[in-house]
Amino acid sequence: MSTELLSSQPDSDTELLTGAEIFIRCLVEERVSTVFGYPGGAVLHIYDELHKQREVDHILVRHEQGATHAAEGYAKSTGKVGVALVTSGPGATNAVTGIADAYMDSVPIVVFTGQVRTALIGNDAFQEVDTVGITRPCVKHNILVKTVEEMPLAIRRAFHIASTGRPGPVVVDLPKDVTEQKMPFAYPENPHLRSYQPTTVGHAGQIKRAIKLLEKAERPIIYSGGGVISSNAHEELTEFTRLTGFPITNTLMGLGAFPGTDPQFVQMLGMHGSYEANMAMHHSDTLIAVGARFDDRITGNLEKFCPYAKVIHIDIDPSSISKNFPVHVPVVGDAKHVLRAMIDDLKQRERALPDISAWWDQIHEWAKKDSFAYKQEMDADIKPQYVLDALYRLTEGEAFVTSDVGQHQMWVAQLYKFNKPRRWINSGGLGTMGFGLPAAMGVQLAHPDSLVCCVTGEASIQMCIQELSTCRQYGLPIKVINLNNRYMGMVRQWQDFFYDSRYAMSYMEALPDFVKLAESYGHVGVKVEQAKDVEPTLKEVLAMKDRLVFVDVVTDPRENVFPMIAPGAAHNEMILS
Repeated sequence: MSTELLSSQPDSDTELLTGAEIFIRCLVEERVSTVFGYPGGAVLHIYDELHKQREVDHILVRHEQGATHAAEGYAKSTGKVGVALVTSGPGATNAVTGIADAYMDSVPIVVFTGQVRTALIGNDAFQEVDTVGITRPCVKHNILVKTVEEMPLAIRRAFHIASTGRPGPVVVDLPKDVTEQKMPFAYPENPHLRSYQPTTVGHAGQIKRAIKLLEKAERPIIYSGGGVISSNAHEELTEFTRLTGFPITNTLMGLGAFPGTDPQFVQMLGMHGSYEANMAMHHSDTLIAVGARFDDRITGNLEKFCPYAKVIHIDIDPSSISKNFPVHVPVVGDAKHVLRAMIDDLKQRERALPDISAWWDQIHEWAKKDSFAYKQEMDADIKPQYVLDALYRLTEGEAFVTSDVGQHQMWVAQLYKFNKPRRWINSGGLGTMGFGLPAAMGVQLAHPDSLVCCVTGEASIQMCIQELSTCRQYGLPIKVINLNNRYMGMVRQWQDFFYDSRYAMSYMEALPDFVKLAESYGHVGVKVEQAKDVEPTLKEVLAMKDRLVFVDVVTDPRENVFPMIAPGAAHNEMILS
């Protein structure tokens, strides 16, 4: 047995363990408390060992996509690695959507997939797929474990790679015979990865160059993304922002990294961001990007993006820097370390940063547009924004909020003010309908005493609605707020704007009675059809602390999300109403 694989050699009389037993021991070594999964033939040895022990809880989902999204919710809300376990073939392929979702949003999860016996690989055996090949484009790393001797190091590496550098999903493919083979167990002390050494400390020279740009800034803005949350740099970001006095905007994935009620926060930017955030980005002369990747929903037309700005880009992933947009001062490193270095540097300097009061006056003038405004009349259809305003007031901004994808997601991002990181759990890069409910399960299991709300729509919720059964089995008191406008709302909005209002297949006909459906799963169902009933109903729902409550709110089907940047338009060319 190679000393490369194990940190120490076991004694010759050490007990021999099966691969399935070793698998459990590895999870315990990694301090894994919860695994989301669904059994099948290729992983039955592992499931048998899970049944025999009490150190790792297994949550039985109703679909493998639900397992991966639940692992994401667990990971996003805790900062720990989420874990999923599925069988071979369709079990693995069902998990791919969640794996791809985690890849796009840099979520640390490890997904264990069963595989046919090693002798059968490549023979088109029953429930065989090339899991490593299928997942290669959407993982940070994947590996097929061919012998039991490889298993401890493979698992050790999987957790290390998933959780360090730019986080992401790792897939470990386990043939059934590997889980039968026996060997003495010892867990590697370190993963021995010479080719994987993420840079965490920013280059001192680049940091000094960045500070020099700040000293000349007249129209600065801080643009922060999900990388700030991944690196637990929210305190450093807040200190840096208040020290400089600069305005700050967050991406969809970065909400909560800086307090949403702080006067320096100019709201979210991007396709459905605030007027003041997008205008400030466009007219800035110094842009400090932290843990953000300049994706298309932020930039709009790249040729017209931030035309006057000198750009500082702080990111732990060197491949993200100048990938979409050229930057002037790249700083490769962990946001927490880099921001701390910049704070220390600024505090040591005697020279004050420039007076930007005129810049703030301009931003306040833009903010008068009140671009997220809406009007709710009590005798008219319920505005979805009104529901989310009420939810924010009644929860005092303290809930964990998950969402699915579409209009409701954007309205939550606009109206629910997140003052803490890891409270806003949504699918950003991949935009996965069906994400919200299973992600809420992961959040609720990670935070059993906290309020977890899932904001969804009638189209999205039906993608993974079977997970209501999982919620029943494990007594998860999630509050599901279904903004039911009888359309795939964002699809209909685009059809309104760009397809002459031809609603091709976006109208949701033959919807279920969601109240009865929730009740059939053993939960509480409530329907709201009048604006005057929104707040009283939500108060009653939030008081039911031990029950999952499904609130079906019938909303105005004509309401659109504003502002909106049309495809091909610049980020300062917003449709406001």
